[in-house]
Amino acid sequence: MFTKGLTTDKFMAGTGLIFLKMLGWSIGGKVPDIKKFVIIAAPHTTNWDFPITLAITFVLKIKIYWMGKAEMFRWPFGAACRWLGGIPIDRSQSQNMVEQSIHAFKEMDNLIMIIPPEGSRKKVSYWKTGFYHIALGAKVPIVLGYLDYRRKTGGIGHTFCPTGNIEKDMQEIKAFYATITGKYQDNFSNAALKS
Repeated sequence: MFTKGLTTDKFMAGTGLIFLKMLGWSIGGKVPDIKKFVIIAAPHTTNWDFPITLAITFVLKIKIYWMGKAEMFRWPFGAACRWLGGIPIDRSQSQNMVEQSIHAFKEMDNLIMIIPPEGSRKKVSYWKTGFYHIALGAKVPIVLGYLDYRRKTGGIGHTFCPTGNIEKDMQEIKAFYATITGKYQDNFSNAALKS
């Protein structure tokens, strides 16, 4: 299921930096010195989030894995998506992605899995909590990644370990994202939990 992800080199880092500079973006924060973690990708309100996020990972020289709908992995883009660390997800079938992801964390020596908890660019009422349960089950930290369109800055926020008290932990996450502005801010639900 988890194919070899992207290891960026100087060329890709340079390309990512040029792309970001052309758009007027800068990078904030540092990648934690941890071999395994889940990184939240939020807000997710536009198609632009994907190329900007990839450019940031190129510049930071991190190898990431991400999940995308299976249709993205068809010809002619399938090979490129897999090379970029993509994992095709068939959303029409009921598969336990949380358990599969926990297993991957246990099997691999290094794994950074990036997950947009909103699950869509469109407005949603609440976040999907799979990212939380993956991190909790795999006993890995959660890193708060962000794209702030108001300041044109993206990167890495703070890192914390989930306690198992999801309501309390989500309040900490919500506080971090309260100052972050998505491209279409009205579509950003900021760590809202389904009751």
